[in-house]
Amino acid sequence: MRKCGYCGSTRLKRVHRTLWERFSYLAIYECRECENEEFAPRQFTFHLGEFARCPRCGTTRVTKLRGPDKIDPMAPGLLNRVEKMAGGVLHHCCFCRLQFYDRRKLAPRTIIEPIPAETAGAAPSGEPDVEVLATDETTPTAPPDKPSSDE
Repeated sequence: MRKCGYCGSTRLKRVHRTLWERFSYLAIYECRECENEEFAPRQFTFHLGEFARCPRCGTTRVTKLRGPDKIDPMAPGLLNRVEKMAGGVLHHCCFCRLQFYDRRKLAPRTIIEPIPAETAGAAPSGEPDVEVLATDETTPTAPPDKPSSDE
């Protein structure tokens, strides 16, 4: 079931498309709560753009393969064969487990960094954040089984 990408609601309704939108999108949905529009693109649009995309699901989170995998299926169709003949590199989608050829480069990986505690607000328990400093007392100067020479 589709969800709104803005508020997360599942109450989406289908919207009428213009002639140009019919060529680009399979469907357009509008959220009944926040009125955000969600677009379902046609599959040929996955072959357009700067980065390699899976021809089935459209994700850019694909990996390069060194050789064909004997277990996962190869993408059928004329566009996959044309990409192979034009010098495309073999890629694999881990979500739909599909192999395909593409000449475009991989999309850069995005790294989600945690929000620092001072910008996230107060601590959840209501106590202020305390910074703990490491001291050098954890390393003993003499081994514990030998008596010190001062005695």
